[in-house]
Amino acid sequence: MWGRAYNSANMSRKQKIRFKVLRDSALKTARAWAIKELAMSLWHYVNKKWALKGWERWLSWAVRSRLDPIKKVARTIKEHLWGILNAVVLKVSNGPAEGLNSRIKMIKVRSRGFRNKDRFANAIYFHLGGLDLYPDGVIR
Repeated sequence: MWGRAYNSANMSRKQKIRFKVLRDSALKTARAWAIKELAMSLWHYVNKKWALKGWERWLSWAVRSRLDPIKKVARTIKEHLWGILNAVVLKVSNGPAEGLNSRIKMIKVRSRGFRNKDRFANAIYFHLGGLDLYPDGVIR
């Protein structure tokens, strides 16, 4: 039952009760899970000041956790906190860029390689440029 990670929103009542017992124990995994859950909840802020307070509280807990992997993540988050706060408040995502990158990779795979970079760029423009290639007067 506990072989895979569960999001608390997807847990049944019985699972939540069993997890509360585990979370309240002193196990390192329970502490790590609780720290991760708090970090997940910080992505729903709307106000930048409140988001900053929440992330600072999380960073404080993570650094004091005595869990080296969590402390390493906390240092990385602290270095990039400005960008994280902007992403949280502005609700921005790199999803569109990742989708475009995926489509470019598919062009590359389907072609089985290009002789030079110009041909590759032309293929990208052709497939993703949004060109209207129908002649005038043709009804689609």
